[in-house]
Amino acid sequence: MITFPHKFKESLEDFNKFAENLRKGVENLVSLNEMTVAHAEHHKSCGGCRHCRRCCTKKELVYQDGKRKLYRYTQRAEKVCPVPMLIVYAMVNRYTMLDLQPNRSLIRNLLDQGQDVYLIDWGYADRMDRFMTMEDYIDGFINDCVDFIREQHQLEAINLMGVCQGGTFSAVYAALYPEKVKNFIPMVAPVDFDTKDSLLNVWATSFDADLLVDAYGNVPGDMMNGAYMMIQPFSLSVQKYINMVQIMDDAEKLADFLRMEAWIFDSPDQPGETLRQFLKDFYQDNKLVKGEFKLGGRKVELKNITMPVLIIYAEHDTLVPPVSSKALQKHVGSKDVQELAYPVGHIGMFVSGKTQQTLAPKIAEWIKARV
Repeated sequence: MITFPHKFKESLEDFNKFAENLRKGVENLVSLNEMTVAHAEHHKSCGGCRHCRRCCTKKELVYQDGKRKLYRYTQRAEKVCPVPMLIVYAMVNRYTMLDLQPNRSLIRNLLDQGQDVYLIDWGYADRMDRFMTMEDYIDGFINDCVDFIREQHQLEAINLMGVCQGGTFSAVYAALYPEKVKNFIPMVAPVDFDTKDSLLNVWATSFDADLLVDAYGNVPGDMMNGAYMMIQPFSLSVQKYINMVQIMDDAEKLADFLRMEAWIFDSPDQPGETLRQFLKDFYQDNKLVKGEFKLGGRKVELKNITMPVLIIYAEHDTLVPPVSSKALQKHVGSKDVQELAYPVGHIGMFVSGKTQQTLAPKIAEWIKARV
């Protein structure tokens, strides 16, 4: 009778389990389809479909300017906040991260807490957007959406939540139009770009923004996504796919993984002039916190942000380091500024189990005390 060394036997068992997971995973992959794992533009949102695990929360298109859209989500609570919330997401990825699936949806959680949620969808940039600037997006569409919501609800000011790059845009907007913003919530939003806590900030200081934009026009989303993945090349390009095999035998976990992958690689191209300005004025010259940034000929003074501010940041964020988000507190003119931190990464803020139960209730509670 042949006996194996203990460690060799363990290794063999691990290999057999790996092979079995892989076999079962291939079967699960064959059974999955677009309706299970992807966000398809042609799929009508129903908000309660049993068979479509990725089905997003029900919403209605209420305003549109070209490819840019404003949605209002269907209310889910009996008692709704009298002041609606506008969410401004980043342009570098799709807003669907906020509503990835029913059990991982910041938007659904906010609705369940009685928030009246509107959201901007920037769409997919094409050649027609090549010369669109931050002024077009902030002074133009964001302001148009705010005015639309104010008119619909007969209000002077609304609640504004800005996410990531959308948080930077929102900070600029709140500084220029403080009378239209009742409460401001920047979430994982970069404000002070003079930091070496993220490789992205280090690299961006050396980018030749003019050469990049002049060569490409609109900068390809795949190129941007590749840069983000290189911040953690092994974990984001190798390790996660090795780990995937460990859960492939579970169809639901595999669908969750692929749903996230579909979002990651759904990266719109970036309008050339907007990216040029964002790189040069923010990442390279840090003009926002210096008080040197101008939009439409007007100087943007963060001290004009006098409304209540709730700064939300992720403690393990490798894209927007906490120091970049927390810096806003030193520059605003508000006397009511609070911070809310979670021990997660950038994306974990929206999908982690650590945030699903408490983030939306804390936001809603904070707003309720100020409306």
